[in-house]
Amino acid sequence: MNKQHAGIGKVSFAGLIITLGIVFGDLGTSPLYTMRAILNASTEYNEFLIFGALSCIFWTLTLQTTVKYVIITLRADNHGEGGIFALFALIKKKNNWVAIVTMIGGSALLADGVITPAITVTSAVEGLGLVHPHIPVVPLVITILSALFFFQQFGTGFMGKAFGPVMVVWFSMLAILGINFLIKDPRVLAAINPMYAVRFLSAFPNAVVLLGAVFLATTGAEALYSDLGHCGIQNIRISWIFVKTTLLFNYFGQGAYLINHLDTINNVNPFYVIMPTWFVIPGVIIATAASVIASQALISGSYTIISEAVSLNIWPWVRIIYPTNIKGQVYIPFINWFLWIACTFVVIYFGESAKMEAAYGLSITITMIMTTLLLSYHLWLRKINRIYVILIPLVFLTIEGTFLYANLFKFLNGGWLTIALAFSFFLVMYGWYFGRKIRNKYISFVNIKKDTDIFTELSNDTSVPKIATNLVYISKANRVNQIESKIMYSIFNKHPKRANTYWFLHVDSLETPNTFEYVVHHIIPGKLIKVEFRLGFKIERKINLYFKEVVEDLVKSKEISMVSQYESLKAHAIPADFLYVNLERILTNDYKLPPRQSFIMGIYNFTRRVCLTDVKALGLDSSCVIEEKVPIIIEQNLKERISRILPKNNLRH
Repeated sequence: MNKQHAGIGKVSFAGLIITLGIVFGDLGTSPLYTMRAILNASTEYNEFLIFGALSCIFWTLTLQTTVKYVIITLRADNHGEGGIFALFALIKKKNNWVAIVTMIGGSALLADGVITPAITVTSAVEGLGLVHPHIPVVPLVITILSALFFFQQFGTGFMGKAFGPVMVVWFSMLAILGINFLIKDPRVLAAINPMYAVRFLSAFPNAVVLLGAVFLATTGAEALYSDLGHCGIQNIRISWIFVKTTLLFNYFGQGAYLINHLDTINNVNPFYVIMPTWFVIPGVIIATAASVIASQALISGSYTIISEAVSLNIWPWVRIIYPTNIKGQVYIPFINWFLWIACTFVVIYFGESAKMEAAYGLSITITMIMTTLLLSYHLWLRKINRIYVILIPLVFLTIEGTFLYANLFKFLNGGWLTIALAFSFFLVMYGWYFGRKIRNKYISFVNIKKDTDIFTELSNDTSVPKIATNLVYISKANRVNQIESKIMYSIFNKHPKRANTYWFLHVDSLETPNTFEYVVHHIIPGKLIKVEFRLGFKIERKINLYFKEVVEDLVKSKEISMVSQYESLKAHAIPADFLYVNLERILTNDYKLPPRQSFIMGIYNFTRRVCLTDVKALGLDSSCVIEEKVPIIIEQNLKERISRILPKNNLRH
C-alpha cells in the first residue's frame, strides 16, 4: 500500500475526521470570499440578487460537486487512486489527444495551486481589519505562507494529525454562524427553488460576470477527486453530507443577513459581518488555520500531481524526497520553492483578496472540463449505457462551459496570470512527453538470443581487459529477448567491454498505482540476466536499492554468487564489483527534423538541462557509473550524394 493515511479507506469515525482535514480544505473555505465576490460583481443590491445568488450556489454545489464528483467521478478510481493523472492511467486506449487533454487539466490544476494559498490566507487575515483597520495584511500573509512552505521539507505528519479536528471546528463554526441568522429570517430557504437561479441568469445584465463569482463556491471539487486514494470513497461521500450541510447553512445565513442590510453591504465581507463583535478575533484565528490547511492540501496535491506525472513520463525527472515514514507523502523542492515565489508574487501584485478573485476560478474550470472529457471517454471505452455516456458530457460540459465563458471575463483583470502559469506547465509536459516519443521512435532493438555466443566468448576472452565483474545497463526494451542496438554497440564496438556477468535492468512503469514487484530472466545462466522491475505510478524509482534487493534474493536462492571472481579477492570472499553504464542518446547536427518535431525537441532538450539526469532520477550510485553518448540515427533520403573527383596529378595521366 502506498497511501498517505493507510487504514482510513474503510468508514470509521477517525477516517471521517481525517477526511475533513485532507479533502475539504479548499472547498470548505469558499464561504470566505464567494458571497463577497458576488456583491463586488453586482451593480445593484436587492433581495432578488441575494435569492438568485443563493439558488445558483445551492444548485452548483448539488450538480457540480455532489452529482458529478461525489456520485459519478469518484467511481472512476484506478485501484483506489483518483485525480486526472490516475484517470489518464486508467484509460486503456490512449492517443495523443487523450494525453494533451490530461496535460491541459494537470497544468491548470497546478496553476490553481498557486492562487489558492494566496487568496485563502489573505481572505482570512483580512478579517482582522474589522478590529484593527490598519493591520499590515500583505506582510502578515507573506510571513504565514513563507513559514508554510519552509516547513514542507520536514513533512507534515505532525501537522496532519491536527488538520481533521481543526476542520471540524471550522465547519461547526460555519454552521453555527449561519444558523444564527437563518432562524431570524428563514425566507431565504425559498432560494432552493431552481427558478430563482434561472431568473437570476436571465434578469441581470451582468449575469455572466456574477456566474463567474458563483463558481468560487465549487473550486475545490477537483481536489476532492485527487484525494480519493488518501481517504477512500465512502469516507469522502459520508463526510460530504456534513460539509455540504454546514456550507449551505453559512451561505444561507449570509443571505439572511444581507437581505436585511441591503443599504449597508457595500464593500463588506458578509462572512465576517455575521460574526458577533466579540468573536471576530477567534473567528479570524480559526479561519486562518482553516486557510492554512486548505493551502497545505493544494501544496501536497501539487507534489502528488508532479510525482505521478514523472512516473507516467509526462513531466521531467525532478528530485522527489520522502520526508516522513508516512507512505505517499512526498516533497519536491523545485515545486515547493516555485510555488512559494509564485504565491508571494500573487499576494504582492494583487494586494487584497478581492482583486485575487479575478484570477481565481478560470484555471480550475479548465481542469473540470478536461476531467469531464476524460471521464466520458473512459466510460465510452467501458461500454457503459450509451445514454449515460452521452448525457454526462452533455450536462456537465454545458455547466462547465457556461462557467468557463463567465470566468473568461476575468481574463484581463487577473485571469491571465493563472492561464500563463498553466500554459508554462503545459509546455513543459508537452515537450517532455512528445519529445520522449520522438526519441523513442528512433530506437532500434535486437534479439539478444541471436548473439548469446558473442557474449559468452567476449566474457571468456582474456585478450580484452575486464572492465567489471558485473556490468549493468538500463534497457527500455519491453520484450524479454530484446535490448537496444545501442547497448550492443556499446558492449561490442565502442571499446569492447568484458565482464563476467551482463545485467540488463528494465523499468516497466505500470498504470496501476501501487504495483511493486520484479521478474528475473536468466537468458544465459550466470552470464546474461535481465531484470524487469514492475512499478506502479505512485512508487518511487530507487532502482539502485531495488537492484541490491534483487541480488540479495538471487544469492539466497543460490541462483548466482556474489563473491569476486578475481583470484586474489575470491580467496578472502570479497564481494563482487558492479559498474553501471548509462547511455545518453543525442541528436547530432547531421539530421534535421520537421518544424513541429524540432520545436518539441527544443523544449525537451531545454528541460533535460534543468531536470535530473537518468542516473540521479533512478537512484543509481554515481560513484560506479560511466556515461556514454550515442547518436540517434534518423534515416533520411538525401536529394543528392557528394561526388568524388580524382586528384589533379592523376588527371594528367
